Amino acid sequence: MAMILMTLFYEFFKIGLFAIGGGMVTIPFLFDLTEKFNWFTAAELTDMIAVAQSTPGPIGVNMATYAGFQTAGIWGGIIATLGLVFPSVVIVIFVSKLLKRWAENDCVNDIMVSIRPAVVALILQAGFDLLKISVRDYFSALFLVAFFVLIYFYKKSPIFYIILSAILGVVLKL
Repeated sequence: MAMILMTLFYEFFKIGLFAIGGGMVTIPFLFDLTEKFNWFTAAELTDMIAVAQSTPGPIGVNMATYAGFQTAGIWGGIIATLGLVFPSVVIVIFVSKLLKRWAENDCVNDIMVSIRPAVVALILQAGFDLLKISVRDYFSALFLVAFFVLIYFYKKSPIFYIILSAILGVVLKL
């Protein structure tokens, strides 16, 4: 059990260290974990994403907690979460100390600008991976298109669409 907890901390530490751009960027790293370890499957990961999206708090933290809990119970959830947030805490403390000195530095600004496209690529890759798992037949593809159109044309709260999709999922037995 101790080895699993150490591995959880290490793997989520790496995710926390390199997942620049928010919780959605953690998804490709989590898909990598499904291939590397037998902690959870890709299908279970999609459930984790749904749960993490619909619960309060940062999605990356929610997913780390859920994945750790799936793997090693309560201690797994705690250790995975600590592993994910530890690099951010250290980096924020370090960067905040240097921010005033380097805020106007062109090299630092260029680095930050160049990281943005990579973050977008990671998010798009996560979306593509979710698409491959979630769209299994014509009905689910129709469901995707219908919700895309609804979200695009009717700017309602994300909560509305989550609740609507949950109700439709129950009613239609998806």
